[in-house]
Amino acid sequence: MSIKTAEFVSPGHPDKICDFIADSILDAFLEGDKDSRVAVEVMGGHGLITVNGEVTSNASPNLEPLVKKIVGEDYNVVIKLSKQSSEISRGVDTGGAGDQGVMKGYATAETESMMPREYELARSLCMKIYEKYPYDGKVQVTLEGDKVKTVVASFQNSKNEDLLSLVQSIIKAEEYLINPAGEWVQGGFDADTGLSGRKIVIDNYGPEIPIGGGSFSGKDCTKVDRSGAYMARKIAVDIIKSGKAKEVFVKVAYAIGKAEPVMAVVFLDGKEENIEGYDLTPKGIKKMLALENVKFKETSRWGHFGRSGFPWEK
Repeated sequence: MSIKTAEFVSPGHPDKICDFIADSILDAFLEGDKDSRVAVEVMGGHGLITVNGEVTSNASPNLEPLVKKIVGEDYNVVIKLSKQSSEISRGVDTGGAGDQGVMKGYATAETESMMPREYELARSLCMKIYEKYPYDGKVQVTLEGDKVKTVVASFQNSKNEDLLSLVQSIIKAEEYLINPAGEWVQGGFDADTGLSGRKIVIDNYGPEIPIGGGSFSGKDCTKVDRSGAYMARKIAVDIIKSGKAKEVFVKVAYAIGKAEPVMAVVFLDGKEENIEGYDLTPKGIKKMLALENVKFKETSRWGHFGRSGFPWEK
């Protein structure tokens, strides 16, 4: 019998706060210059936020107040940004990919969201708990076949009895582990440091589905580890909606400075085919998915896939 586990973390988790800051910075540059090239990483914790990376843009948003609006005025914000390398720029200028890499896409007919069931259960549980406890927290759901075997929920500022009652009202399981290390009030940046791009499995499909490895937040769409992954999901979603397969895996790969992918294949219920009928160049992806209209900070909190409103889900 197959056993599967997926976790999810709340927007109050330190890593997710950093993702939100990184994508808020990206959005700020894109609002002033839609052709901005942005690759920023954020680390935060214990009264300090560090923003580092490469930005080439005609926009010049005031980033310190933007960050403090998210985390609070008491934080020290250190920002160090340089322009994109001229060697990388010359490849991107001609429409090439901003880096090499492998991107994966996935969709399944087993859930309405076309996401793995264990992932969707974990995300839904986390979202519902967060409505009552809008703090740092995480959940985990283990499936054994069709049964929910174990549910883990740890949320800041929650009482065990109250959290257990809430979780039981949301999901039925054989075993519940509620704040298994004990109730806790110190969370977020007061308890731990965070780093953008560290929750890439949660950002994708959970641990049962292979991913390419590149992070998303803080990167504009010339970075194909983001835009390519969005396109791979779009292709998988299209195939599931067409009824041609019940499970779809997509694989694409790029070379830096080259527009066309070096690999573009799809597996329909295990049968491999070449991907046809899609413009997989960075410019083609941006146009098809209308990425200039996306508010990227909205992708950073509850996963990038399986949520309505994003063009790669339509």
